[in-house]
Amino acid sequence: MRTAVGTPLKVGAVVITMGDRPDDLRALLDSIAAQDGDPVEVVVVGQGAPVTGVPEGVRTVELPENVGIPAGRNVGIEAFGPGGGDVDVLLFLDDDGLLAHRDTAELVRQAFTADPRLGIISFRIADPDTGATQRRHVPRLRASDPMRSSRVTTFLGGANAVRTKVFAEVGTLPGEFFYAHEETDLAWRALDADWMIDYRSDMVLLHPTTAPSRHATYHFNVARNRVWLARRNLPAPLVPVYLGVWLLLTLARRPSPSALKAWAGGFRAGWAAPCGPRRPMRWRTVWRLTRLGRPPVV
Repeated sequence: MRTAVGTPLKVGAVVITMGDRPDDLRALLDSIAAQDGDPVEVVVVGQGAPVTGVPEGVRTVELPENVGIPAGRNVGIEAFGPGGGDVDVLLFLDDDGLLAHRDTAELVRQAFTADPRLGIISFRIADPDTGATQRRHVPRLRASDPMRSSRVTTFLGGANAVRTKVFAEVGTLPGEFFYAHEETDLAWRALDADWMIDYRSDMVLLHPTTAPSRHATYHFNVARNRVWLARRNLPAPLVPVYLGVWLLLTLARRPSPSALKAWAGGFRAGWAAPCGPRRPMRWRTVWRLTRLGRPPVV
Protein backbone atom coordinates (compact mmCIF):
# COMPACT_ATOMS: atom_id res chain seq x y z
CA MET A 1 0.00 0.00 0.00
CA ARG A 2 1.52 3.31 -1.06
CA THR A 3 0.94 6.48 0.93
CA ALA A 4 0.79 9.86 -0.79
CA VAL A 5 3.58 12.27 -0.05
CA GLY A 6 2.68 14.36 2.98
CA THR A 7 -0.06 11.97 4.11
CA PRO A 8 0.51 10.60 7.64
CA LEU A 9 0.99 6.85 7.76
CA LYS A 10 -2.12 4.97 8.80
CA VAL A 11 -1.52 3.03 12.02
CA GLY A 12 -3.42 0.06 13.40
CA ALA A 13 -2.89 -2.10 16.48
CA VAL A 14 -3.32 -5.81 17.18
CA VAL A 15 -3.87 -6.97 20.76
CA ILE A 16 -4.10 -10.65 21.77
CA THR A 17 -6.05 -11.54 24.91
CA MET A 18 -7.00 -14.68 26.80
CA GLY A 19 -9.89 -12.82 28.40
CA ASP A 20 -8.42 -13.11 31.90
CA ARG A 21 -7.16 -9.51 32.27
CA PRO A 22 -10.13 -7.30 31.33
CA ASP A 23 -9.02 -4.34 33.46
CA ASP A 24 -5.49 -4.39 32.03
CA LEU A 25 -6.88 -4.73 28.51
CA ARG A 26 -9.16 -1.72 28.99
CA ALA A 27 -6.27 0.37 30.34
CA LEU A 28 -4.16 -0.52 27.29
CA LEU A 29 -6.99 0.32 24.89
CA ASP A 30 -7.51 3.65 26.66
CA SER A 31 -3.79 4.44 26.26
CA ILE A 32 -4.05 3.68 22.53
CA ALA A 33 -7.13 5.90 22.18
CA ALA A 34 -5.26 8.72 23.91
CA GLN A 35 -2.47 8.81 21.31
CA ASP A 36 -1.76 12.10 19.57
CA GLY A 37 -2.45 12.47 15.86
CA ASP A 38 -4.83 10.42 13.77
CA PRO A 39 -6.74 7.69 15.64
CA VAL A 40 -5.16 4.24 15.81
CA GLU A 41 -7.50 1.50 14.62
CA VAL A 42 -7.54 -1.49 16.99
CA VAL A 43 -8.36 -5.16 16.61
CA VAL A 44 -8.53 -7.35 19.71
CA VAL A 45 -8.20 -11.11 19.12
CA GLY A 46 -9.69 -13.34 21.82
CA GLN A 47 -7.84 -16.63 22.17
CA GLY A 48 -10.59 -19.09 23.05
CA ALA A 49 -12.30 -16.51 25.24
CA PRO A 50 -15.00 -13.88 24.71
CA VAL A 51 -13.81 -10.29 24.39
CA THR A 52 -15.91 -8.05 26.62
CA GLY A 53 -15.87 -4.49 27.88
CA VAL A 54 -13.92 -2.97 24.99
CA PRO A 55 -14.63 0.64 23.97
CA GLU A 56 -16.87 1.46 21.03
CA GLY A 57 -15.00 1.39 17.73
CA VAL A 58 -12.60 -1.40 18.73
CA ARG A 59 -13.04 -4.43 16.48
CA THR A 60 -12.93 -7.89 18.00
CA VAL A 61 -12.27 -11.37 16.64
CA GLU A 62 -13.08 -14.31 18.89
CA LEU A 63 -11.32 -17.60 18.14
CA PRO A 64 -12.83 -20.87 19.40
CA GLU A 65 -9.51 -21.95 20.93
CA ASN A 66 -6.06 -20.68 21.80
CA VAL A 67 -4.09 -20.99 18.55
CA GLY A 68 -0.89 -19.52 19.99
CA ILE A 69 0.58 -16.04 19.96
CA PRO A 70 1.93 -15.83 16.38
CA ALA A 71 -1.14 -17.44 14.80
CA GLY A 72 -3.40 -15.18 16.86
CA ARG A 73 -1.46 -12.13 15.74
CA ASN A 74 -1.72 -13.31 12.14
CA VAL A 75 -5.51 -13.34 12.54
CA GLY A 76 -5.27 -9.76 13.75
CA ILE A 77 -3.12 -8.82 10.76
CA GLU A 78 -5.65 -10.24 8.31
CA ALA A 79 -8.44 -8.30 10.02
CA PHE A 80 -6.80 -5.21 8.49
CA GLY A 81 -7.03 -6.68 4.99
CA PRO A 82 -4.70 -9.18 3.28
CA GLY A 83 -1.31 -8.86 4.97
CA GLY A 84 -2.65 -5.94 6.99
CA GLY A 85 -2.71 -3.88 3.80
CA ASP A 86 -5.52 -1.51 4.85
CA VAL A 87 -3.00 0.25 7.13
CA ASP A 88 0.65 1.21 6.68
CA VAL A 89 1.93 0.16 10.12
CA LEU A 90 0.70 -2.27 12.76
CA LEU A 91 1.48 -2.08 16.46
CA PHE A 92 1.57 -5.38 18.38
CA LEU A 93 0.98 -4.85 22.10
CA ASP A 94 0.60 -7.22 25.06
CA ASP A 95 -2.83 -6.97 26.66
CA ASP A 96 -1.31 -6.30 30.10
CA GLY A 97 0.89 -3.50 28.81
CA LEU A 98 0.28 0.24 28.69
CA LEU A 99 1.65 2.88 26.33
CA ALA A 100 3.60 5.21 28.61
CA HIS A 101 3.38 8.33 26.44
CA ARG A 102 0.78 9.94 24.21
CA ASP A 103 3.24 10.55 21.36
CA THR A 104 4.22 6.92 20.66
CA ALA A 105 2.07 6.54 17.54
CA GLU A 106 3.36 9.87 16.20
CA LEU A 107 6.97 8.81 16.84
CA VAL A 108 6.26 5.59 14.95
CA ARG A 109 4.84 7.52 11.99
CA GLN A 110 7.84 9.85 11.96
CA ALA A 111 10.38 7.01 12.16
CA PHE A 112 8.89 5.04 9.27
CA THR A 113 8.39 8.15 7.16
CA ALA A 114 12.00 9.27 7.68
CA ASP A 115 13.52 5.88 6.80
CA PRO A 116 11.89 4.03 3.86
CA ARG A 117 13.95 0.89 4.58
CA LEU A 118 12.94 0.71 8.23
CA GLY A 119 10.66 -2.30 8.52
CA ILE A 120 10.30 -3.02 12.24
CA ILE A 121 10.63 -1.04 15.49
CA SER A 122 11.12 -2.72 18.86
CA PHE A 123 9.85 -0.66 21.80
CA ARG A 124 11.48 -0.42 25.21
CA ILE A 125 9.60 -2.36 27.90
CA ALA A 126 9.70 -0.81 31.37
CA ASP A 127 8.27 -1.98 34.68
CA PRO A 128 5.39 0.33 35.65
CA ASP A 129 6.53 0.53 39.29
CA THR A 130 10.30 0.81 39.00
CA GLY A 131 10.78 2.02 35.43
CA ALA A 132 13.49 -0.62 35.02
CA THR A 133 14.05 -2.47 31.75
CA GLN A 134 15.23 -6.09 31.97
CA ARG A 135 18.33 -7.02 29.95
CA ARG A 136 16.35 -9.66 28.07
CA HIS A 137 14.03 -6.92 26.83
CA VAL A 138 16.84 -5.15 24.99
CA PRO A 139 17.16 -7.10 21.70
CA ARG A 140 20.95 -7.01 21.32
CA LEU A 141 23.97 -8.61 22.98
CA ARG A 142 25.23 -5.29 24.41
CA ALA A 143 22.16 -4.74 26.57
CA SER A 144 23.61 -2.93 29.59
CA ASP A 145 22.22 0.46 28.53
CA PRO A 146 18.50 0.14 27.70
CA MET A 147 18.30 3.89 27.04
CA ARG A 148 20.51 3.62 23.95
CA SER A 149 18.59 3.24 20.71
CA SER A 150 20.24 1.29 17.91
CA ARG A 151 19.87 -0.93 14.89
CA VAL A 152 19.16 -4.51 16.02
CA THR A 153 18.61 -7.97 14.57
CA THR A 154 15.35 -8.97 16.29
CA PHE A 155 12.49 -7.39 18.23
CA LEU A 156 10.10 -7.89 21.14
CA GLY A 157 6.84 -9.61 20.26
CA GLY A 158 4.49 -7.74 22.57
CA ALA A 159 5.84 -4.22 22.06
CA ASN A 160 6.64 -3.37 18.46
CA ALA A 161 5.58 -1.75 15.21
CA VAL A 162 5.84 -3.41 11.80
CA ARG A 163 5.45 -1.80 8.39
CA THR A 164 2.80 -3.88 6.61
CA LYS A 165 4.90 -3.91 3.42
CA VAL A 166 7.19 -6.30 5.32
CA PHE A 167 4.37 -8.84 5.60
CA ALA A 168 3.53 -8.40 1.93
CA GLU A 169 7.14 -9.13 1.00
CA VAL A 170 8.27 -11.86 3.42
CA GLY A 171 5.06 -13.26 4.92
CA THR A 172 3.57 -13.09 8.40
CA LEU A 173 4.59 -14.76 11.67
CA PRO A 174 5.20 -18.54 11.76
CA GLY A 175 1.96 -19.73 13.31
CA GLU A 176 3.28 -23.24 13.99
CA PHE A 177 5.73 -21.85 16.58
CA PHE A 178 2.81 -21.21 19.00
CA TYR A 179 5.13 -19.28 21.34
CA ALA A 180 8.85 -18.37 21.39
CA HIS A 181 11.26 -17.14 18.69
CA GLU A 182 8.56 -16.26 16.18
CA GLU A 183 9.82 -12.65 16.23
CA THR A 184 13.36 -13.68 15.29
CA ASP A 185 12.03 -15.81 12.45
CA LEU A 186 10.23 -12.77 10.99
CA ALA A 187 13.20 -10.50 11.74
CA TRP A 188 15.66 -12.72 9.86
CA ARG A 189 13.34 -12.91 6.85
CA ALA A 190 12.90 -9.13 6.91
CA LEU A 191 16.66 -8.50 7.14
CA ASP A 192 17.24 -10.94 4.28
CA ALA A 193 14.85 -8.80 2.21
CA ASP A 194 16.95 -5.71 3.05
CA TRP A 195 14.60 -4.22 5.65
CA MET A 196 16.12 -2.76 8.82
CA ILE A 197 15.07 -3.08 12.48
CA ASP A 198 15.45 -0.40 15.16
CA TYR A 199 15.29 -0.59 18.95
CA ARG A 200 13.86 2.72 20.19
CA SER A 201 14.18 3.56 23.87
CA ASP A 202 11.80 6.53 23.58
CA MET A 203 8.87 4.33 22.55
CA VAL A 204 7.85 2.74 25.83
CA LEU A 205 5.39 0.03 26.82
CA LEU A 206 4.87 -0.29 30.56
CA HIS A 207 4.64 -3.98 31.45
CA PRO A 208 4.99 -5.82 34.79
CA THR A 209 8.28 -7.64 35.24
CA THR A 210 7.69 -11.36 34.70
CA ALA A 211 9.75 -14.45 33.99
CA PRO A 212 9.22 -16.09 30.57
CA SER A 213 9.48 -19.50 32.22
CA ARG A 214 6.05 -18.88 33.80
CA HIS A 215 4.58 -20.50 30.69
CA ALA A 216 4.18 -24.26 31.24
CA THR A 217 5.60 -25.15 27.84
CA TYR A 218 8.39 -22.56 27.87
CA HIS A 219 11.44 -24.87 27.89
CA PHE A 220 9.94 -27.27 25.34
CA ASN A 221 8.89 -24.49 22.96
CA VAL A 222 12.18 -22.62 23.24
CA ALA A 223 14.13 -25.75 22.29
CA ARG A 224 11.83 -26.90 19.51
CA ASN A 225 11.53 -23.44 17.99
CA ARG A 226 15.29 -22.81 18.11
CA VAL A 227 15.76 -25.89 15.97
CA TRP A 228 12.94 -24.80 13.65
CA LEU A 229 14.44 -21.29 13.43
CA ALA A 230 17.77 -22.73 12.29
CA ARG A 231 16.25 -25.27 9.93
CA ARG A 232 14.05 -22.65 8.26
CA ASN A 233 16.45 -19.76 7.94
CA LEU A 234 20.17 -20.55 8.21
CA PRO A 235 22.57 -21.67 5.48
CA ALA A 236 23.26 -25.40 5.97
CA PRO A 237 26.83 -25.01 7.35
CA LEU A 238 25.58 -22.68 10.11
CA VAL A 239 22.77 -24.91 11.38
CA PRO A 240 24.99 -27.22 13.53
CA VAL A 241 27.14 -24.27 14.64
CA TYR A 242 24.14 -22.22 15.80
CA LEU A 243 22.53 -25.14 17.62
CA GLY A 244 25.86 -26.31 19.10
CA VAL A 245 26.60 -22.88 20.60
CA TRP A 246 23.07 -22.68 21.94
CA LEU A 247 23.40 -26.16 23.50
CA LEU A 248 26.58 -25.14 25.32
CA LEU A 249 25.01 -21.91 26.57
CA THR A 250 21.94 -23.80 27.79
CA LEU A 251 24.04 -26.31 29.75
CA ALA A 252 26.21 -23.52 31.17
CA ARG A 253 23.08 -22.01 32.76
CA ARG A 254 22.58 -25.26 34.71
CA PRO A 255 18.86 -25.79 34.14
CA SER A 256 16.88 -27.85 36.62
CA PRO A 257 16.36 -31.54 35.79
CA SER A 258 12.72 -30.93 34.84
CA ALA A 259 13.65 -27.97 32.62
CA LEU A 260 16.43 -29.98 30.97
CA LYS A 261 14.03 -32.87 30.31
CA ALA A 262 11.50 -30.52 28.69
CA TRP A 263 14.31 -28.87 26.71
CA ALA A 264 15.54 -32.25 25.42
CA GLY A 265 12.01 -33.19 24.35
CA GLY A 266 11.67 -29.91 22.48
CA PHE A 267 15.04 -30.38 20.79
CA ARG A 268 13.99 -33.81 19.53
CA ALA A 269 10.63 -32.46 18.35
CA GLY A 270 12.40 -29.69 16.46
CA TRP A 271 14.08 -32.29 14.26
CA ALA A 272 11.17 -34.72 14.02
CA ALA A 273 8.31 -32.32 13.26
CA PRO A 274 7.83 -30.29 10.06
CA CYS A 275 9.07 -26.72 10.52
CA GLY A 276 7.46 -25.03 7.53
CA PRO A 277 9.20 -23.77 4.38
CA ARG A 278 13.00 -23.59 4.33
CA ARG A 279 14.34 -20.32 2.91
CA PRO A 280 17.99 -20.01 3.95
CA MET A 281 19.20 -16.44 4.24
CA ARG A 282 21.87 -15.11 1.93
CA TRP A 283 25.47 -14.98 3.13
CA ARG A 284 25.33 -11.20 2.79
CA THR A 285 22.56 -11.28 5.43
CA VAL A 286 24.82 -13.37 7.68
CA TRP A 287 27.43 -10.65 7.30
CA ARG A 288 24.85 -7.93 8.02
CA LEU A 289 23.80 -9.69 11.22
CA THR A 290 27.46 -9.95 12.19
CA ARG A 291 28.08 -6.26 11.55
CA LEU A 292 25.04 -5.41 13.66
CA GLY A 293 26.62 -7.28 16.56
CA ARG A 294 24.72 -10.55 16.53
CA PRO A 295 26.04 -13.16 14.09
CA PRO A 296 23.54 -16.01 13.62
CA VAL A 297 25.60 -18.42 15.68
CA VAL A 298 24.72 -16.88 19.07
